[in-house]
Amino acid sequence: MKTNYLLTIIGPTAIGKTALSLALANHFGSEIVSCDSRQFYKEMQIGTAVPSQTELSIAPHHFIQTKSIFEPYSVGDFEREALQKIEELFTQQNVQIMVGGSGLYVDAILKGFDDFPIIEPSVREEIKQKYETKGLIYLQETLEKTDLNYYQTLRKENPQTLQNPQRMMRFVEVSIGSGKPYSSFLNQKKNTRNFTPIIIGLEAEREIMYDRINRRVDLMMQEGLLGEVKKLYPNRHLNALQTVGYRELFDYFDEKSSLDFAIEEIKKNTRRFAKRQLTWFKRTDDVKWFDYEEAISTITKFVEERII
Repeated sequence: MKTNYLLTIIGPTAIGKTALSLALANHFGSEIVSCDSRQFYKEMQIGTAVPSQTELSIAPHHFIQTKSIFEPYSVGDFEREALQKIEELFTQQNVQIMVGGSGLYVDAILKGFDDFPIIEPSVREEIKQKYETKGLIYLQETLEKTDLNYYQTLRKENPQTLQNPQRMMRFVEVSIGSGKPYSSFLNQKKNTRNFTPIIIGLEAEREIMYDRINRRVDLMMQEGLLGEVKKLYPNRHLNALQTVGYRELFDYFDEKSSLDFAIEEIKKNTRRFAKRQLTWFKRTDDVKWFDYEEAISTITKFVEERII
């Protein structure tokens, strides 16, 4: 029986992951599973740097603009659907490709999630109501009381998560509903996968990475990002739209900032996002890191030497 291999391409935004995935897909006759949580939504195209129609035509892509911002879609939903799709693709070819910059979603496919208890819906509803009346501070203070170690870890290593109400509500509901700290359920269960991952990371010097980000934002504005965000403005409260490139322009439409300031904020926040991506991915085991300008032939040779 042939071994299945999932070539997984990771790295910060604007580093060149799409170009590499297309080259490898062309070389191995593979299809591409997108693992970028911002590119799932069909209403968001320019601000999420969705591959162009030309790029999409080079190789079959999956999970690109397949959902609506009006649909609830969790990382657990993605894990289930993507694993099913990947298993289907392996029946055609034993080398497939996954690409994306969403670390949590990459981990969901490569390692899976921990085994959490079922929480009564009434607990979830009560927490949601308290959040709606008391705000994010309620969730933060409750997590600090029920799982101090995990709260401190997030504050130190992943502070943006403390600002994410959906994930914070999940942490709190598990802690309250189970009577045990959320973190006590982490790293308990090993999930098996029917493939061997080959993980390739792309990186660049910080100045180069930041310059690429700045130029990408300028290009997005030229391509019509302002108009895209204006259409989405009436739905700005939706969770899918709480992301860099959209929030800043919503502030502009709310007359909280000038357009020039909003654009500079997009660049600044995208640079911060890229830094967080690298921090996450650098903790990933068994990654072979390449400079973003490394020859495709070198990366292809690296992969071929690891395929039985």
